[in-house]
Amino acid sequence: MQTIILSLFPLMALIVMGYVLKHRKFVTESFWGGAEKLNYYVLFPAMLFSNLATATLDVTIVKNIIWVAAIVLTIACGGMYILKNLLQIPAARFGVYVQSLVRFNTYMGLAIIASLFHQQGMVILAIALAISIPMVNVVSVLALTDRNLANIQSIILSLIKNPLIMSCVLGALYNVSGIGLWGGLENFIHQLAICSLPLGLLCVGAALQFFELKKDILILIINSLGRLLLMPLMTYIVCYFLSIPTLETQVLVVFAGLPTASASYILTKVFGGDSQLMAGVISLQTLCSAFTLPVVILFVMTI
Repeated sequence: MQTIILSLFPLMALIVMGYVLKHRKFVTESFWGGAEKLNYYVLFPAMLFSNLATATLDVTIVKNIIWVAAIVLTIACGGMYILKNLLQIPAARFGVYVQSLVRFNTYMGLAIIASLFHQQGMVILAIALAISIPMVNVVSVLALTDRNLANIQSIILSLIKNPLIMSCVLGALYNVSGIGLWGGLENFIHQLAICSLPLGLLCVGAALQFFELKKDILILIINSLGRLLLMPLMTYIVCYFLSIPTLETQVLVVFAGLPTASASYILTKVFGGDSQLMAGVISLQTLCSAFTLPVVILFVMTI
């Protein structure tokens, strides 16, 4: 338990620090927008590219992750669409509920996996991200869009333009090409990559909006429990029945227990969803994850 606390404390401290810096106006408001943009388009893609470009890729691991991700996502989305039809949930709110269940905070995930499982875990997570990011983006856009207004072309275009997806694809292609990275370039990309996590976690804290928790609190709590506890449990069950190796199972279960992505707020706003409800979900899940993640990690350490 002490190891888990030592691993999680600096991550949570950076999130709290970001929240305090933002609300104390230590830096200008424009700083946070610039920091998020820098991280999303430069630093974070550099980390994903670096991990995949230099990793020893195992086809079996890729197949395992595809199966687990596809099964878990199908079950989660199938259940949500059944509820949508039963309760007549409008797309503006339904998109929020789906995103809060299937999306994940990649900054927290990378920091936790790096701390607990080191390079081997990071390779597994990088592959999981490369597979999951396109899946959850398609699901999220479809959930936010009325069926008769869905534009497949715009969805495909948004996926092609996504810097996280592109960095994963380029990293994997570079890896299989067999071309080695020049030492100077490799060190440059590594320096960019190590800047990503602390800055990303500060931005996660800065994005928290706790005043949105005053409304829809019961729905938010149910939704958060589904993301933080039910999703990792479901992932473990799927891994168990598919006989996924221990390390892959541990990484995937922790990955499934992450709070939803703070970028969900922007996507929700762009597609006309209930962005204020999304802000409340992000804030509550991030707060609750400080208590649920130690439980999830403690569980996977016993596997």
